[in-house]
Amino acid sequence: MNTWSPDSWRQKPISQVPDYPDPAKLAATEKQLSTFPPLVFAGEARELTAQLADVARGEAFLLQGGDCAESFAEHGADHIRDFFRVFLQMAIVLTHGAGKPVVKVGRIAGQFAKPRSSDTETIGGVTLPSYRGDIVNDIGFTAEARMPDPERLLLAYRQSAATLNLIRAFATGGYANLARVHEWTMGFMKDSTAYPRFEEVAHKIDDAIDFMRALGLTPENTPSLRETRFYTSHEALLLGYEEAMTRRDSITSEFYATSGHMLWIGDRTRQPDAAHVEYFSGIRNPIGIKCGPSLTDDDLMRLLDRLNPKDEPGRITLICRFGSDKVKEHLPRVIEAVQGEGRTVVWCTDPMHGNTVKAANGYKTRPFDKVLSEVHSFFQVHRQMGTYAGGIHIEMTGDDVTECVGGGVSAVTEASLQDRYHTYCDPRLNASQALELAFLVAEEIRAQRPKRQAVSGF
Repeated sequence: MNTWSPDSWRQKPISQVPDYPDPAKLAATEKQLSTFPPLVFAGEARELTAQLADVARGEAFLLQGGDCAESFAEHGADHIRDFFRVFLQMAIVLTHGAGKPVVKVGRIAGQFAKPRSSDTETIGGVTLPSYRGDIVNDIGFTAEARMPDPERLLLAYRQSAATLNLIRAFATGGYANLARVHEWTMGFMKDSTAYPRFEEVAHKIDDAIDFMRALGLTPENTPSLRETRFYTSHEALLLGYEEAMTRRDSITSEFYATSGHMLWIGDRTRQPDAAHVEYFSGIRNPIGIKCGPSLTDDDLMRLLDRLNPKDEPGRITLICRFGSDKVKEHLPRVIEAVQGEGRTVVWCTDPMHGNTVKAANGYKTRPFDKVLSEVHSFFQVHRQMGTYAGGIHIEMTGDDVTECVGGGVSAVTEASLQDRYHTYCDPRLNASQALELAFLVAEEIRAQRPKRQAVSGF
């Protein structure tokens, strides 16, 4: 008998839980959240599942990316716009170069909580609770700032709602119009090595639009030329927040998390018998599972049995994050385990999290060449094994930051990390690095394609 409910996770062991000083206030805040309107809708989540099923069949490609951790301080229309325009640039490069539709999923409008390797942080002999993202506490290193505060759940909800509102306007209100493709390039990117390549793609799109216009197909009468579908995702760490945002769909009577279209389970919370997997097992959203070197084949099969017992295409995306020097060791065995059981998944690479290092000046960074290397190895292994490398998951921003060394407008060095190091947690690719990566991925997708396929939509 199925005994799942939105709160059944509370009976399971749980990790990565903030220590709130006032449980009664937390419960009252979660109850208030449960009365708020959903941020996304069940039909949208089902639509994303169907598109991810296309990815699993090798008929589309998944682009998933955004901030490491959204912050209250960085929230603003310009910040969201700049992220969206770089994301559109990446998507158009992949669509044009790979000849496949691109499923666009942002780490946005909900990516606030972060797992921590330790519950505490010590600086100058002072030990305080770790920063767990703006939805929990503040990055300032004081006892007051680091105290988990339930009111931040409400702030995160409201910021997510405002972000979604703007993103939806951009996606459907004309900003994504392919006739405006040249306008997506920001000024500082015009010195980038990737800029001429993007302009070449943009001019080819201009020619294609002129040709279609001659046939009577214009952005004005063809929605697919002026609009795009964009979905949101985040790591579901705060299960109290997710429970409060869980709703039963009036059409299917199934439960959906309405905090985002796609949720994923992190490397630290994917224990098959623990609370996070229990919660995920009952929601009908598409689900991501982060797969690191520590994931055993047996645990992966248990997760797939629990989270996708009917092997529904598009339900599960395996987000592989091994590190550039470990891909060829671990990815083949994971593929063999999944293929051996005949399971259907989307194979996606996260080339960021396994390649984090500390620079000599103390800044946490990610060498861009290692990011590129992991992507190349991911595609190479899939080509060798006859499986489809279907997606990429990255931490990136539309801002001109200096957080990952190498690549970009001018190669970011360890010495220049301090110039514009703005991340609250992990280093992100800047706009130019993200676009460079998109061109590499497009080439890798072409290499695994037996023949050119028609594009059914942007």
